[in-house]
Amino acid sequence: MTILKPLLERNKSWADTQCQCDPQYFANTSQPQQPHSLWIGCSDSRVPAEVLTGSHPGELFVHRNIANMVVEDDDNLQSVLQYALEYLNVSAIILCGHYGCGGVQAASALPDMPLAAQDNALSRRIRLLRQALSESLHDTSSAQDETARQKQLVEANVLTQFANLTATEPVLQRWSEGHKLEIYGCVYDLHTGHLKELVQQNAPEYALES
Repeated sequence: MTILKPLLERNKSWADTQCQCDPQYFANTSQPQQPHSLWIGCSDSRVPAEVLTGSHPGELFVHRNIANMVVEDDDNLQSVLQYALEYLNVSAIILCGHYGCGGVQAASALPDMPLAAQDNALSRRIRLLRQALSESLHDTSSAQDETARQKQLVEANVLTQFANLTATEPVLQRWSEGHKLEIYGCVYDLHTGHLKELVQQNAPEYALES
């Protein structure tokens, strides 16, 4: 209980504070959720979507995984995506990476690390990420500053996963049906706390015409 006990105490304090500030707080949050956006981010403990965006419960539907990857055969992500679009009717998807991403660092360090010799879910995902970043790894190989190189790779990963996201069946279906859906690719800076938009896309013309 040495780890859980203080969490439970802080939870009680938080819940009491919410009730004092707004007696209807939990009555409101217990209503059916109506988030405006789906957030796809990294599992890194330093990048909590609601905290860094100042969002309240009910505003964001969140999916997080190692290096904010969008993989076609990832049933978890695909089910979240489908649920967000077809049942929650979100009007935006935000794909967010972050500088200092351990997944991107691991992918760039392969095959010169022990992880490369392992055969488990994590090593397979990191190898898949390295394949996705192969061209970017080559383009940044001559960079003098490793910190700058890693930032370039993080941004390249966001752009790569963004392209994967906009090509998924649930997204294309949503656009083809004429629904409003904006998709954003962002990166979070751990040193400043700021989000930076890298790319945005609404429904492509071919989707609207089909």
